[in-house]
Amino acid sequence: MLMLDPFRHLGRLAGQMLGTVAHPAAMPMDGWREGDDYIFALDLPGVDAGSIDVGVDRNVLTVSAERKDTAGEGAEMVVSERPRGVFSRQLFLGDAMDAERMTASYDAGVLTLRIPVAAQAGPRKIDIAVAGGQHPQIDAA
Repeated sequence: MLMLDPFRHLGRLAGQMLGTVAHPAAMPMDGWREGDDYIFALDLPGVDAGSIDVGVDRNVLTVSAERKDTAGEGAEMVVSERPRGVFSRQLFLGDAMDAERMTASYDAGVLTLRIPVAAQAGPRKIDIAVAGGQHPQIDAA
């Protein structure tokens, strides 16, 4: 016989109820800069790739996905600990990120977003006009 702690079970049920269309649950994420790219890895285990949506509106990146119930219709659930429903995450992109060249891949339950550093955010040389017609360069980095 399977024994469950009723308070622990109530906490899980409450967490699952938060993952609805009206109140999407968050997805864990790591983010880092690697060379000329910002990389974000979001955990979406058990999510069908077709249910993942990635979009950018102005400077807001939105990722949403849905994990559906795996039990067949009419099945009697004995244990229900895996979260299901709608998951969503928003990131505010800075001007240093080039969302137009962003790529996304999904492998082993991890959605990886790669956002290049914007060209205008990189280091560049600035010409300085000097009396006498000389034009030395100063490194802006």
